[in-house]
Amino acid sequence: MAEAGTNQYRQELTVRPKSLAGIRGLVAVHLRRWGCEAMVAPAALCTTELLSNVLKHTGSPDCVLTLQSNAGAVRITVSDASTEMPVVKQPDWMSQNGRGMFLLNGTADEWGAEPTPDGKDVWFEIRASNKGAT
Repeated sequence: MAEAGTNQYRQELTVRPKSLAGIRGLVAVHLRRWGCEAMVAPAALCTTELLSNVLKHTGSPDCVLTLQSNAGAVRITVSDASTEMPVVKQPDWMSQNGRGMFLLNGTADEWGAEPTPDGKDVWFEIRASNKGAT
């Protein structure tokens, strides 16, 4: 349950490559509605990277997206059924893949992954003071 003053949105998703733009739009709509306009671009980028990882690494396109805003910060969580934890790697810039967690690590103020009874939650937080959120 969300704390008083917290805005929250939760949706079960079946991620497809063509659905990513629509999901970025959904993130933007909620953040703007909550007065978090400056956080839209970095939050949309990081959300896209997490959802792309669901497609590439979990074996299932099904996940749950949770958005929360509270006290000048946005926290976005993607829950999936895989127990494999994400790893930040130095990307091979000639490769077409392998930059997602590196980008998330450089964009979000904080991020983490936690095991759950059904798989894992991967989350990130963008604060209003984030250099990418100005």
